[in-house]
Amino acid sequence: GDYFLRVKELTPTRFWLNNPTLHDARLAISAGAVSCTTNPTYAMKELQSGERQEALRIVSEAAGRYASDDEAAEWVQQRLVKRILEEFLPLYEAEPGRQGFVSIQGNPYSDTDADEIVEHSLRYRELGRNCIAKIPVTAAGMQALERLIPEGMAILATEVMALSQAIDVCELYERVSRDCGKQPPFYFTHITGILDEYLQGVVKREGIEVSPDVLWHAGALVARKQYRLIKQRGYAGIMLGGGARGLHHFTEFVGSEMHITINWVGTAERLIEEDPVVAWRIDTKVPQSVVNELCDKLPDFRRAWEEDGLGVEEYETFGPVVHFRNSFIKGWDYLTATIRETRARQRT
Repeated sequence: GDYFLRVKELTPTRFWLNNPTLHDARLAISAGAVSCTTNPTYAMKELQSGERQEALRIVSEAAGRYASDDEAAEWVQQRLVKRILEEFLPLYEAEPGRQGFVSIQGNPYSDTDADEIVEHSLRYRELGRNCIAKIPVTAAGMQALERLIPEGMAILATEVMALSQAIDVCELYERVSRDCGKQPPFYFTHITGILDEYLQGVVKREGIEVSPDVLWHAGALVARKQYRLIKQRGYAGIMLGGGARGLHHFTEFVGSEMHITINWVGTAERLIEEDPVVAWRIDTKVPQSVVNELCDKLPDFRRAWEEDGLGVEEYETFGPVVHFRNSFIKGWDYLTATIRETRARQRT
């Protein structure tokens, strides 16, 4: 099927690839992917993929090169992502600053330290011209953005689960870029699928009675509201959809100017296989009763939904953000454990 090529031809919606193997990246580019995201679970996924041997070779080199597990892990991640940067570079060269990006996001334990976020991001830029820094929209991440925008660094603001986060980061970009005179490429996310996954977990844990049909709409409702709002206000930048956990986390936004990042295995592959009709879904209307029920029964949905639902200092501890960050920590811990085991074997 040529589903993504038809989406590209008929709509402004674009397909980004998430955490791919080299093999996946090549398939996705030929299927119409324009850019790529990776996150701190990337090395773990590579170590569990068909490219495990190459990933282990890089881990082995890092274990011998660095005494610090975190430094070794940073090096491994950068080597792995550099291969993907090279795959997407021809797209970047065809339209610099508009496509062919590959994002990298470092050690999740450093996410609370603005200095470390800045230092890592500037180092990543050396990996390739098409590298885009992935910065969490938390208090520390916002401080880092104040310093990275004047550096002309291409930015992907991530971990956005709530409307207030999107508004704050867009307004910060407008203010800082106006003051410094630089307008580097700017993308900001809505991690739709992770918000859904988190809310489903809350419903299950707390035994909240809410219809699966109503719950299914939660993440997409917030994402659509965010999209409408940024269009009305004319904010700079492109909205990304992320954290897909179902095909609808792509198809519900077709027709928008959003770029949506999905995994090749399990999502992009299935969409190509199923080859659905290209339907303009971004303006789908959902009854107010659905929004009311979600707001009434799920306080975290309400906090995500309302424009002033969260303050900057609450972003880092917001349940869906913590849930997402925990998956990053798990991935990073897996990588550092693999490095330690490799080092121990090298010593014997």
